[in-house]
This record gives sequence, structure tokens and C-alpha cells, in this order.
Amino acid sequence: MASKASSPVKRTFVTLLKIGAYAAVVGLVALVVAVSIAMSQLPSYQELIRRDDLGQMIRVRANDGTVIVSLGPSFGEWLSYNEIPPIMREAMIAVEDRRFQSHPGVDPIGIARAVKVRVDRGSWVQGGSTITQQLARNIFLTNNRTFGRKVKEAILALALERRFSKEQILELYLNRVYFGGGAYGIDAASRRFFGHSAEELSLSEAAIIAGLVKAPSNYSPTADAEAARDRAEVVIGLMRENGTISAAEAAAAAPAEVKLVPTPKQNSVRYFTDWALPQLDMLIDETVAPIDVWTTLDLDMQRSADQAINANTPAGAQGALVALDRGGAVRAMVGGRDYVTSLYNRATQATRQPGSSFKLFTYLAALEAGYAPGDVVVDEPVTINGWTPRNSSRSHSGAVTIREAFARSINTIAAKLGQEVGFRTVADMAQRFGITTEVNTHPSMVLGTSDVRLIDMTRAFASVAQKGVAVVPYGIRRVTTAEGELLYEHQVDESRVLVAPWVAAQMTDLLQAAVMTGTGRAAQIGRPVAGKTGTTSSNKDGWFIGFSSGLTTGVWMGRDDAKALPGLQGGRAPAGAFHDFMVKAVADRSVENFEIEVALPDWQIEPDEEVWFEAPDEYMMVDENGNPLGPPPGVGLPFPEPGTVDPGLADPSSRDDQLDQDWLDRAVGRDRPPPREPPPPPRRQGSLPPLPQQRQSVPPAEPVERGAVPPQP
Repeated sequence: MASKASSPVKRTFVTLLKIGAYAAVVGLVALVVAVSIAMSQLPSYQELIRRDDLGQMIRVRANDGTVIVSLGPSFGEWLSYNEIPPIMREAMIAVEDRRFQSHPGVDPIGIARAVKVRVDRGSWVQGGSTITQQLARNIFLTNNRTFGRKVKEAILALALERRFSKEQILELYLNRVYFGGGAYGIDAASRRFFGHSAEELSLSEAAIIAGLVKAPSNYSPTADAEAARDRAEVVIGLMRENGTISAAEAAAAAPAEVKLVPTPKQNSVRYFTDWALPQLDMLIDETVAPIDVWTTLDLDMQRSADQAINANTPAGAQGALVALDRGGAVRAMVGGRDYVTSLYNRATQATRQPGSSFKLFTYLAALEAGYAPGDVVVDEPVTINGWTPRNSSRSHSGAVTIREAFARSINTIAAKLGQEVGFRTVADMAQRFGITTEVNTHPSMVLGTSDVRLIDMTRAFASVAQKGVAVVPYGIRRVTTAEGELLYEHQVDESRVLVAPWVAAQMTDLLQAAVMTGTGRAAQIGRPVAGKTGTTSSNKDGWFIGFSSGLTTGVWMGRDDAKALPGLQGGRAPAGAFHDFMVKAVADRSVENFEIEVALPDWQIEPDEEVWFEAPDEYMMVDENGNPLGPPPGVGLPFPEPGTVDPGLADPSSRDDQLDQDWLDRAVGRDRPPPREPPPPPRRQGSLPPLPQQRQSVPPAEPVERGAVPPQP
């Protein structure tokens, strides 16, 4: 009976055993097939040596070639297996995979130990992954903690072991694994943390690097130096247990005494790189291979700019500075007092009222319309659309020259000039010179009530310094691959002329007077300087922008919350920062005198005062569309006397000449050289000459609140 009873149990057991055997065979076949397929799809060893799949490495260089910032992954030299110090190889094997030399890519003992820990503690504490599995994950997979990913990882590890030798696998691993601080590979880590090649690693240094793999963000010396040294002690203990090092060697090791390279501070250079690097997307298409970005930044000027801003900016305030060289190269950029505490770039992002520094555009419009620095205007009370500007002196000076009015930053004169040339004309002038923010056309706009950016204002002054040629700020000179192949090179465009040279020269005359005798005297540096101060209402903002020896520098100071700063004036702290910076920045440059005497165009030359009261030689009347309304002098009808009506216009039938093709040819000058442009009528003191018809059509200024206080100079 017992044998009969046991026979079903035996048959069941045998059946399950057969099923298990069949399943094992099928599984083994499936595993072999999967590994074979994986092997056939693995890249070659030479392809695996490439590390561009880890991201693009960008090295940013200053104007002299010095690397100022490294972004993205950091790669050192690729070290072959024989070049890697044995102590480094043994340290990594001891802490990550002690049976590396004997397992086939997957360690059954390690897996069993990890499962036991999982059962004992209720969570996965040990992964049981071998070095080969980690390499497979780093190259081909993600860090997702899923069963499917672990299966793929194991298959790839087996394939790697079949395809490559143990030496090749360890070489790949040590040159590709991430060690924290942006460093990939042991050479990059050694240079990053210890300042030398991995070929020179000591036992303690190798132990520190080997200990980073488990948790680079936690054990990295850049994050926690003490934790990195403590972890190294654990690695040294494991090496002693494995017999890699002796007890004496373990005792002699001293990770706590290893000197680490200090982490460079994120100084104001990052304001510049944060502004310049996003432009790469528009300049080059390369997004994978390592590149070198050669910039315009001058490190000496940048240090001087930092010192000038921090030394002069009032307590509780922020300061910003931009320095542009000829053609627009940014030589220095400070966006705040401390990049670490505030990433906000006040030189390129902040929009603030410029105060009287905006008068640059008011006077440019006036000069272009016909004013000259020596012309006399009257400083007197003025009201425009209910707005009455007042001067900082709370008084009026009577008759003054344009030069003196600008140097002393007289508000009433600026308001009168703006009204005469048209507030829309002033706004257009500002936008012509590179102001990218919206400019309002309220009468008070001439005193700087529209928000602007410091870099835009500095660009405008630089264009005046370049004799009216447009200046566009740029920070990237060229871009090359790591091997030196040129991907991009900046070309300066000097073809766009904003104003005539004589207008720029006269404006430079006014700006120089502002520094020599006016509100900007604190900006004097012992050589010709031209510039302008700016102070907004309640002393919320202080500006000084000027140029000398080919370098244009703009300075702004104020609070981020736009609260008042008692005592803040453009002619004080900002002008002082300008002075401190420029004294050092142009010290090695030759002294340059400004060209303020430029030949005027023919129509501004006055050979005889009576020319203004005589008829032009080539007079012809035209309608609003430019069509002729009457013959030129000497063709049919004489030029009418002032105050009389042209009979030919009153009664076309009375004309001797007919409006035929011959008359039109003579009227448009086809039978003679083109006529000269007639000179403007005489200018009176305190007023502009009449503008051409298209310039007299100025829209009415928008009303402002009566009694509004304008910005002070």
C-alpha cells in the first residue's frame, strides 16, 4: 500500500523536475540567444572609448586663452590599463567587485547576498551589481530601479564579458565612471580633486576616488570633504581584508592628510558667461563634441570692475558695470556685488530709469536738427502739456550755451529741446542707438523716465564714441572644437551709420564738457573723458556712462526693490566707480584726444548772411506727393516776391509755359547737374531752425500728472 501511495507523489515530483529541467534548458537557450544578440549589437572597443555620449563639454576661455569656466562633463586623459596605477585598480575592485577576476559578468554570490539582505532588512540595500554590470548600465541603460532593467543589465554584462577581456572592461570602467564634481574617469577626478594626473595617485588618493562611486554627490570632496575621507578609510580596510595591501601599508595611509584642490568660487565671471553662452545656439550647430569658446573678457579688467563696484556701491545697494571696447567687444561685466548670493544680472536683465543720462538722445536729436554746442538758449520756466520741469538747483540761469546746458544737466533746456524737435523724434533716436525697451513719448521722457538696460545705454554711448557708427555688444570671439577646428568667428560690422560724423563729434564735445566742468567731474582720470551722469527721482538710481581711449563703460547703482537711497547721485558713487575702473583699464592704452572739430556739410556753411534772404538758385515748388506745382526760376515765370501769390498757381491758364514733357524735364533738372540742397533759414538764439515738413508733424505728447517731479541730474 505504501508503494502505491507514494507512486503519485513520486510521479508528481518527477514531472515537476522534468518541467524545471525543460524550463532551465529553454531559459538557458533563451539566455544564450539574448547574449548572442547583445554581443552582435555591441559597439567596437574604439567606439566605446568615445565619451561624447555623456554630454557636451564646454570650456570657456578669456581673451588671453585662460580657461575661466568649464561646463558639462569634465574629461581627463584616457589611460590605458597599463597606465592606470595598480593601487587604483585594486582599490576599485576591493570596494565595488571583489570577485571581478573570477565571475562571468554576473556574480551569483553577490546576488545571493543582496537577496539575503533584502529579506533581513525589508528593502534593497545592496544591489549586487558587478563592475561589468555597472559599466553596462552607465553606457547603455538608465538608473531606473526596475526588474526589467536588471535583466537587461545582466544580459549586457554577460555579453561584454564574452566580447572584451577583463583588462578592457576595467579600463573602460575607470575611464568612464562618474566621480562627482563634473568629473568622468579617474584622470579627470584626480585633476579635479588633487590637481595632478591619475598616474601619480597615492594609496590614500586612490581610496578617496574609489569610494566616490557609491554616491558621488554625497562623498565628493567638493560636497563633503570629511565624508570623502571617512569613506576612503572604509576602502583601505577592504583592501587590507582582500590582501591587496599589508597591515603596515593600511596603517601608514592617511586620507585625512590628503590635500584637496579648493573649489573655485563662482565670482562675477559667471555673470558674463551666463549672458554669452546662450548665444551659442544661434552661432553653431555642434551640440555633442567638446568645444572651446574664446570670449572677449579681459580678466584684469574684470577684476578691476569687481573691485570698483564693491568699493563704491553704497551699503544695501547693488551695482553693475559693463565695459565695451571698439567694435562692441565686452571686456568686463559685473551684474551684481556677489554672484553666489544673487544670479540676477543687473547689467543685462534689469530695466531701470536712466535719469539725465537719457539726455544723450535729446541732444543728439537737437544736434541733428541743426543746433551746435555754442548756440545760446534760455534757461527759464517752461510748462509743456501741464508738466513743469524744474532744475536741481531750483533756479534758472537765463541765457546759456548748449554746451553749458548739457554739462550742468539743466532740465528746462532739455524739455524745451524735446518739445522743439518732437518727443517722438527723441524716442526714435534712442531706439536708433540700440535701446530695446519701450520708450514713452510723455514730455518728461527727455529726462529719462523710460526704463532701459545698462548694456543698451552703454552701447549707445559707445556708438557716439565710434563717430556715429553702430556698436553691437558681443562676448564670443570664436568657437573651436577641442582639436582646434574653427566653428565660428565673429566679424565686426561697421557699415551701419546712426548719425553723421559731425553730429557724433558735437555730441562728444558736450559729453566732454560734462566731465570737465559739469556734473561728471568725479569721473576725470587724467586723460580726455566724455560721459554723462544720471540720477532718478528720490535718488533711486545712479548712473554714469562715459568713454576714453576707445573703452566705453557704463555703471549703474541702486536697490533691487527700487527704494530710495539718500545721497545716491550719478556724479558721486557711480562716477567714482567709473574712475576707479577706468584708471586701471586704460592705463596701458595711449592717450587719445577727441575729434570734436569735424568738417560740416556744405549746407551748414554760411558764406554770406544774405544768402538766407534770397531765393534758392534751384527753387521749385512741389505738392505733398513731390509733384511739381510750378516752374523753377527762369523757366517761364520769375520767382515771386515774399508775401505774394504766384500768379501761375492762382490761374494756371495765365502761364506762358505748358505743363508738357519738355517742361517736366527742365523742372526735374534732367538738362543740368542735380541741384544742391538749400541751406536752412537762419537760426535764432534759443530756438531751432524750422524742420522739414515730415519732422514738423509731431503727435501731441501724452498728458502727465500735473506737478510730477522729474528725475534730477
